[in-house]
Amino acid sequence: MALLEILHFPNPRLRLKARPVTQVDDQVRQVVKDMFETMYKAPGIGLAATQVNIQLEVIVMDVSEDKDQPLCLINPIIIESDGTEEMQEGCLSVPGFYENVVRAEKVKIQALNENGGSFELDADGLLAVCIQHEMDHLQGKLFVDYLSPLKRQRIKKKLTKLEKSGDLPNSSNSSHAI
Repeated sequence: MALLEILHFPNPRLRLKARPVTQVDDQVRQVVKDMFETMYKAPGIGLAATQVNIQLEVIVMDVSEDKDQPLCLINPIIIESDGTEEMQEGCLSVPGFYENVVRAEKVKIQALNENGGSFELDADGLLAVCIQHEMDHLQGKLFVDYLSPLKRQRIKKKLTKLEKSGDLPNSSNSSHAI
């Protein structure tokens, strides 16, 4: 397994759209393993392949307290959504920033697992938010896109400055860095 480099906003590669996985093979399974290792080490609760410069529709997450319920979503699609919920979100690609974002309260998704098996999942609460957040990444969208242009510009300016100085914060100050 290998730790992967997490891209940081405003890196333009975060805006690329992921391609569907055509075949879940050993190479894809290795990507999944590397993504889990990277996510847990960061530490975060979710990671999309686009955040580590892999343009495939692959997401890993684990929203459990004990970090013992890994979930892999390959080629996920939302087939139902209901309600609205506002929750504070952070992001491994936007370290140190947390803002309220409104998303669907409940989602039903269809995806493949790391063995290529198809499944459906009903999610609510933090899991539903995490799924939607990571699926946005697959479309080249970040949680800062839900913020006002002024807030987004301030975050961009601060992260650019911190990256140049080598002082980028990690996300370890919150258990909800997605």
